[in-house]
Amino acid sequence: MKEKILILDFGSQYTQLIARRIRELNVYCEIFPYNNFPEITDNVKGIVLSGSPFSVRDANAPIPHIETFKSKLPLLGICYGAQFLAQKYGGEVMPSKTREYGRAHLDYIDYGNPLFSGVSAKTQVWMSHGDTIVSLPENYKVIASTEDIKVGAFAIEGEQTFGLQFHPEVFHTTEGSLILKNYLSNICHCKADWTPDSFVETTVAELKKKIGKDNVVLGLSGGVDSSVAAVLLHKAIGKQLYCIFVDNGLLRKNEFESVLDSYKDMGLNVIGVNARQKFLDDLKGIEDPELKRKSIGKNFIEVFDVEAHKIPNVKWLGQGTIYPDVIESVSVNGPSATIKSHHNVGGLPEKMNLKIVEPLRLLFKDEVRRVGKSLDLYPSLLGRHPFPGPGLGIRILGEVTAEKVRILQDADEIYINGLKEFDLYDKVWQAATILLPVQSVGVMGDERTYENVVALRAVGSTDGMTADWSHLPYQFLSKISSEIINKVKGINRVVYDISSKPPATIEWE
Repeated sequence: MKEKILILDFGSQYTQLIARRIRELNVYCEIFPYNNFPEITDNVKGIVLSGSPFSVRDANAPIPHIETFKSKLPLLGICYGAQFLAQKYGGEVMPSKTREYGRAHLDYIDYGNPLFSGVSAKTQVWMSHGDTIVSLPENYKVIASTEDIKVGAFAIEGEQTFGLQFHPEVFHTTEGSLILKNYLSNICHCKADWTPDSFVETTVAELKKKIGKDNVVLGLSGGVDSSVAAVLLHKAIGKQLYCIFVDNGLLRKNEFESVLDSYKDMGLNVIGVNARQKFLDDLKGIEDPELKRKSIGKNFIEVFDVEAHKIPNVKWLGQGTIYPDVIESVSVNGPSATIKSHHNVGGLPEKMNLKIVEPLRLLFKDEVRRVGKSLDLYPSLLGRHPFPGPGLGIRILGEVTAEKVRILQDADEIYINGLKEFDLYDKVWQAATILLPVQSVGVMGDERTYENVVALRAVGSTDGMTADWSHLPYQFLSKISSEIINKVKGINRVVYDISSKPPATIEWE
């Protein structure tokens, strides 16, 4: 069994970031709600207690039962986790006189402690808490302080238990990765051998054993997740994998043909299905975004189901589910109340009575790309921007028609090709062209026009949870605007979206 670290989640916005940082250090870890974690097995090398939006002084503060592993396994409490370890065993946590939020520097570091080996004097850390530890239990020792906070970090004497009142996982803690590495190597004695290559080797062996001689059907979207999932399955079971790529009429211009061509070169067994008219017919008269998503999802299931039933001995449905989806479903706060109905295979398992196989369910998006690189997928495919399951159906605000799809595809092609031409495509996490349900007055030659408006969107992000608008060069925006207006019949105005997420979302619908 591979070694791993468990992260107990108390609802912090940074919990996923802790996992990402640990995995970047080639140590496998998993996140579990603080009140629903698995039995501690021999391959668990250490446990991390996350931060939390709660105060340990709240009446409804989350209280984990850590007695089964405290003092037996290395334990690291971060922010709330540290305050919980102090308060529960006889220390005192009180509201800070001023909210401790932002950059601070460690004025005192106990260099004899293995957690701070090699850390620079006065190193910058990031604080984010409204409470502070004002006194520690007797057998606790301060191992780091800032000018304002005496208990910046502590260790329990006679145990491998530590607490940090700052967040080592965030970018602003400049040597946070070193502190986490010290915890993993010096204290947990992890081998740090969890790499993309080792993931591929282990996963292929597990897939062979799980699937046996059965056939697997998988819905391809042309995106990174489904493509990497397909290549992993293909490496494990070869021709037992059947991939179905449905053209819903809402893909980018010429995307159906170009993606099919790229899959042929990868040796995949791909069935391409042109169902454009069915999807567009069913979208007539629908303006509500959620109803559009449901119509597109329903039709995908119907088309996919018909094609899948033509394949013999199919027992498994392959899906490109990734770890953030899994975490969402077992969140300490429960599943999100506002999950959008956009997963393009949503509902298929129930309809088709198939078992599920999800080879990427333990990977973050950036890890999927690294695994894809290990599998020798084309850089052009691995670098593709995320594209929503309902495609241009949710980038055409209001009713979707064939003419609107044509207009948007033409404008989008100019924008995306322009990003590539100006060497901006790989510097942007996601770019989109949105057709607005607005017409504006314009002048072309000697004539007044009354035509459509498109909005261009480009954002930077790591996982889509938060995103900032991209500061594209004015020269580029000017060129693209002119080209769209001059070449795309039906558009006479282009605007650029400068909203970040939050409060806006990346997509407009």
